[in-house]
Amino acid sequence: MGFKEFCSERLSFLDHYSKFINRDKPLPSWSDADVEAFIATDPVHGPALKTAREAAKYAASGSVIGAVSTAGFAWKYSRSLHGAGLAVLAGGVFGWTFGQEIASHSLQLYRFDTLAAQTKFLEWWENKSE
Repeated sequence: MGFKEFCSERLSFLDHYSKFINRDKPLPSWSDADVEAFIATDPVHGPALKTAREAAKYAASGSVIGAVSTAGFAWKYSRSLHGAGLAVLAGGVFGWTFGQEIASHSLQLYRFDTLAAQTKFLEWWENKSE
């Protein structure tokens, strides 16, 4: 097995998005109102998409908290600009990860197939925008 086969096996979840990414004409941008319209019209995938969007808010909040607190800690004890900058990056990544895990458990994200919900939304948007 070569490197390309290894990567394609490990990243096979990206195949769901390839038909939306590899288009001649990209999909137009959508608004929150469009997402809410999809959530209202699809009783199966709508709640999953709504929960996934809420989980992204948890993750973004965790990223901000992690970046600021880690950078503040690094600046307080080292007074190093490059150290604080690296702490912002690392804290943001760690905070995003912890926020996503908190959202996964508190919103019970494991009960939903969020990949299918996102794919269904993209299919719905593709049909609506054409």
